[in-house]
Amino acid sequence: MGEVVNLRARRKAKARSDKERQAEENRIKFGRTLAERDRAKKLSEIEKKRLDSHLLQEDTPPEDDAEK
Repeated sequence: MGEVVNLRARRKAKARSDKERQAEENRIKFGRTLAERDRAKKLSEIEKKRLDSHLLQEDTPPEDDAEK
């Protein structure tokens, strides 16, 4: 005779291992350290300031008294 297997325990063990595998994938995919997030934020701010400094200022046309 073979070994008696508790199927409920096997299902729970499989579910736990699946969750752990998914958690590991998420840590790799989404996990960033605080330093990495701060660096990305600072680089984004610097880039935004650089782009804003290159914006052309739209001058309002002078009002012409003849049009009134």
